[in-house]
Order: sequence, then structure tokens, then C-alpha cells
Amino acid sequence: MREQLRHFRLSIIGAMSVAGLLATTSVSNAVTPTAPVATTTGTYQGLQNFQELPGDPATGVNVFVPGTPAAPGTVEAYAVTLADDARDAGVSLGAPLFEDDDWTAKIELLLAAPPPVVSFTFGCPDRSVMERFWLVGSEVWVTITTPAEAEHAVDSGADVLVVQGIEAGGHRGTFRDDPAEDDANGLGLLPLLQLVRAAVDVPLVAAGGIATGAGVAAVLAAGAAAAQLGTAFLRCPESGTLQAERQALAGDGPTALTRAFTGRAARCISNRFVERHTADAPAAYPEVLHLTAPLRAEGRAGHDPGLASVWAGQAHQLGDRLPAGRLALELASQAQAACEQAATRLSALDPTGSAD
Repeated sequence: MREQLRHFRLSIIGAMSVAGLLATTSVSNAVTPTAPVATTTGTYQGLQNFQELPGDPATGVNVFVPGTPAAPGTVEAYAVTLADDARDAGVSLGAPLFEDDDWTAKIELLLAAPPPVVSFTFGCPDRSVMERFWLVGSEVWVTITTPAEAEHAVDSGADVLVVQGIEAGGHRGTFRDDPAEDDANGLGLLPLLQLVRAAVDVPLVAAGGIATGAGVAAVLAAGAAAAQLGTAFLRCPESGTLQAERQALAGDGPTALTRAFTGRAARCISNRFVERHTADAPAAYPEVLHLTAPLRAEGRAGHDPGLASVWAGQAHQLGDRLPAGRLALELASQAQAACEQAATRLSALDPTGSAD
């Protein structure tokens, strides 16, 4: 399965690069929940894969900034609530390990084989880390979810900000892992984009709930230099999603923010597991990620869709089954058309307010 995922990830990155777009991949343990040595080996292999792509592809690597261990006893208490799910699925729960995803080794590997872009999520790296990437020619991007995070990242030296709205699928990129802030004050992408644009003067990449060319056009009009789409490509043949996931993505099921699967707030398509365990799930990443790994594997394989962690943004049903490169070009064409339609509507307005 790991080789399959490597193949699909490389395929979609290659397709996006051929289409002239920046394609990024994650090297977090959320992708490969294995021992740290294995994830570092996977990172090295991934960098080699990038270098094997034809031409001079625009590629980037996203790294999760490590957090801190969960409060004593919280993960153990959560494991008790999962016992019935594990028994019914016929699996044992995983070992709830805390580790930093081999942060130092990954940084060194990325410095040794630098991609054009290195982005960071779950926090802002120290300026000393940024300076080392600048020396080897990599731009440093940081994911933010609030204007305050944006100002902190720019003050630290970030070249570009990835502005993530509450609509986004997958993990929230918040700097502070606080359950009290999971969704109480989460800003939608358009309000957040406008607030951040007013606060800082660096290029912004808009992310969250963008699934059509019109959505791309909207964020460009609101001040973004580019749009970042994820869920929109999950039904592409290169994506590596399994049948159970594709069915969920194509449906109109609601999404929910939950810590139930990983211990960090993440948006997925709601199901039985989410409804049963969101209220009890602690702030414990990556301990809960490892704890639930066998359950999630059962769900992903289609044995029990109620256990599947199908990460998805709020507009997931608008995704398409086109090949990734073709979909990217189609979205660009739609965005161009949307901009032209908006310009036509604006040109019809009378700026003087005259009725004539």
C-alpha cells in the first residue's frame, strides 16, 4: 500500500507540474503513520521522486511543526471509549506514541535536496530555520488561520502565507492546539483573506473550500496571489483514494471538524465515528493518530465506512473525476471566464449613480 501511495502521489504531482502549477506533497506522519526512521526514509525517497520528474517542475514540500505531548492520562481515557469500536472491527488499537515526526532529520534532508518551496503547518519555524532554507534557495511558506498568526509569521520572515479558511479539508493549521478554539472563532476564507491582506504585505495563497474556477477567481479578486486546492483533486485517477472514499466525496454528506481521528482538529466527512467520539477526543497529536490507525485502516479499505477518516473541505461534492492535469487546466479556464463575467457586470454599473 505504501508503494501504491508513493506512485499515486508522484503521478498527481507530475500531472500538476506539467500543467504549469505548483504541486506540493506532505512529509508528515499523517501520511505515513510509521516509526520516525521510516518517515525520514520516505521523505528522502519523495525528494528523489521530485528530481526524477521531467523538465523543471514547480514542487514544494509541506512539513508539520511538532507540538507537545498530551496531558497525562488523557489518551488512555480516550482509548477506553474506543474499545467497543475496536472489538466490533476485530482490530487492536494502535500504540499511542508521541514523537516529533523526526523533525530535525527531515529539515536536514530538505536542506540537502532543497525543493523550490518548503511550507510549514501547525506553527511557524524559528527564523534560524528559515535562514538555512533561504541559503539553499528555498522559499519558506507558512500556513495561518488568523490575522495574528499572519503577523507573527511575517515578522519571523515568511516569504508567503497560506491563508487557510475554516472551510478547508484536513487538519487546521493553527499555531496553538487549543480545543476551545477548534471552531468557535474560525474565520471563513474570504473574511480571513481580506483581514490578512489588510495586515501584511507578502503574497497570499488562499486555501479552503475552493472547488471551482469561480472560487479561484473569487480569492484572486480578494487579494490572493494564488489559490490552493486539495479536495477538488481527490477523485482524480492519480489521487490514490479508494472506492469507499470516492463514494463519500461524491456524495452530499456534511463535513465536521473533529479531533476524534488524530487528536488535532481536522475537517472530514461526518460519519458514525465522528458523531460518537468528537466530544470526548483530547488534544493529543500524534498520539491519537497512532491510536486510531487500525480503525482508520478498516474504514479506508471499505470494511466499515463508519470508521473512515475522509478528509474533505465543505465543497467536496463539486470535485471531478478528470485527470489532474486536465482538471487544473479546466479550473484555470473557468477562473478566467468568471473574471471576464465579473468585469462585464462591473462595466455595466454607472459609477455616477445616474439612472440614465
